Amino acid sequence: MNAIAPALAAASGLAAAGSAAGLVSPERLRPALVGVCTAGVGAAGLAAGGAALGGQRWSASLPDLLPLAGVHLALDALSGLFTAVSGGVIVVAAVYGIGYSRQGPAGRGVQAVLPLFAWTLVMVPAGAAVSTFLLLWELMAASSLLLVVAEHRKRAAVREAGVWYAVMTHLGLVCLLIALVLFAARAGGETFPALRAASDTLSPAVRGTVFVLALAGFGSKADMVPLHAWLPRAYPEAPSHVSALMSAAMANLGAYGLIRTAFDLLGGGPRWWGLLAVALGAVTAVYGIVQAAVATDLKCLLAYSTSENLGLVLIGIGAALLFDAGGNCALAALALVAALLHVVNHAAFKALLFGAAGSVVRATGTRDLDALGGLRPRMPVTTALFAVGALGAIALPPGNGFISEWLLLQSLIHGLAAPGVATAVMLPVAIAAIALSAGLAAAAFVKALGVGFFARPRSAAAARAHESPPTMLAGAGLSAAACVALALVPGVLADGLGRAAAAAGLRGAGPTGGAGAAGGGPIGGGELRLRLTELSGRLAPLWIAAALVAAVAAVLLLVRALARGPRRTGAPLWACGAGAPTARMEYTATSFAEPLQRVFDDVLAPEQDVDVTPVRESAYLVERVRYQHRVPDRIEHRLYQPLLRLLARAGRAGRRLADGSVHRYLGYGFTTLVAVLLALVVTR
Repeated sequence: MNAIAPALAAASGLAAAGSAAGLVSPERLRPALVGVCTAGVGAAGLAAGGAALGGQRWSASLPDLLPLAGVHLALDALSGLFTAVSGGVIVVAAVYGIGYSRQGPAGRGVQAVLPLFAWTLVMVPAGAAVSTFLLLWELMAASSLLLVVAEHRKRAAVREAGVWYAVMTHLGLVCLLIALVLFAARAGGETFPALRAASDTLSPAVRGTVFVLALAGFGSKADMVPLHAWLPRAYPEAPSHVSALMSAAMANLGAYGLIRTAFDLLGGGPRWWGLLAVALGAVTAVYGIVQAAVATDLKCLLAYSTSENLGLVLIGIGAALLFDAGGNCALAALALVAALLHVVNHAAFKALLFGAAGSVVRATGTRDLDALGGLRPRMPVTTALFAVGALGAIALPPGNGFISEWLLLQSLIHGLAAPGVATAVMLPVAIAAIALSAGLAAAAFVKALGVGFFARPRSAAAARAHESPPTMLAGAGLSAAACVALALVPGVLADGLGRAAAAAGLRGAGPTGGAGAAGGGPIGGGELRLRLTELSGRLAPLWIAAALVAAVAAVLLLVRALARGPRRTGAPLWACGAGAPTARMEYTATSFAEPLQRVFDDVLAPEQDVDVTPVRESAYLVERVRYQHRVPDRIEHRLYQPLLRLLARAGRAGRRLADGSVHRYLGYGFTTLVAVLLALVVTR
């Protein structure tokens, strides 16, 4: 029996019930009712995606639901993987949001939109026609925008983030609209089967145009540089459970759209497609983690980390395109599987990290790492959860992020033997980018964990911090359990990942949706499971050592707690009677990142301002010195700000055209009509 249709129907019903509960339920019950319904949407999506990964396929057409085009839905192993990942993240965020919303944005509008946003995250991968996919995509963008601006009345920064997010996400939609409409017009149909059937008949120019526009449109959602300008604004200003949904689920759908378009619908392409994707992925990964390493805002650091990890996924997609164009199907499959596995791993540890960051914000009222510290004794569970997520994010064993990045490196290293000068140059650059991003990620999260949670509190808010409510800890705990499971037994995903890669249409990967089941092809349940099992077996001693260290630490803490008695104060002889260090003597996030900032000074272009105020009586005596340090986003500073100034000047100049003359307005209309007719004649 096919379980996909009932699961998606249940998700739709629960989303409607959750939205209704958000609108009409009393304030005291609203977070719990909405949270339960939203968690049900996620569980239904997880069930539908799991069934698709298990080999089931489903499709449906509802011709009367939308005028002209109708609604076309389908779920295979590839879309099922992203549906399952989104469903799992939704369950975590919904449970977490019950406790979070009791102290934060629990208004009727915000609570009503949350189940709708969760539903779109589950349904976007199921879109099987251009109109259906774009409609679901736009619903996802609009609902997430409403959630980003949930607290716009409290802070002006939220309104600014909403404007940036709205503009960038709709620019991406325009690129997707042009790409897919052009594809559908040349194919003579808008359903995905029609696009697949006509892909071989398209000219190279049309295929290249569709790919580039799709890369830009989907890349803007996947935080690809230079289309990431909305990211450091929207993620930090959104409620933390919404940030988790956007980072760990919505951003992944940009990768899904690119895989579906490039591999499945277009059937692969020439080498330059892969080279372009690998280059953009390498730049995105390195730039994102460099910005994260110098960030002092905790949620901004996690936002840039999302850009880094999606850059790694983009490297895997580009490498798969590159190897597939060269006829090396085994390496193409391995690179794509590594990218898909990293999607799963990133979703697990990033949902956990945003949950822990939200707990910190709720407990202290600040995201500034320079004002935190001393949270470990006050928030021990949150500290432990953040540490588990950070271990996954730095891609070191035994964290779950290590295995997917190691597989990606393996595919690139084996691909060095592929012919071609461009390949011989680009692949070492990609390998270096992955290695550099891993090292910088370690520095970024050591800074976040050490400066934010350990040492001494550097503000009164940090000194008054307290542990989060049980529901928030339970939601984050589910993510932590997923991180541990993915690190210990990644081999259980082998068959599903094989089916997903085969459903993408890689040549030589076995029949669509059946490679994993049959064990055939280079990405079937055989070689991939062997690789994953071997890696997890090698990591087993590390997990045992980590468990022993944790047990010893727990015993020592217990002994210390039981032996607590009157404390003697004093200072060692060599300290000159100074006593224990104060918070002013410790590293801050800014000072910790200063050596890295010096290394990447030409890339970051930091801004520093020293304002010296002398006393009135003498210019030689100083009353006050004010030091300001800021690391702006250089791409925004060099690319977007000049463009915005140019558009502002054009807008001011355009006012002269609106002088109230009816004759002039008629002339505008006539000129436009003639231009459109001439364009139609030329392109006919």
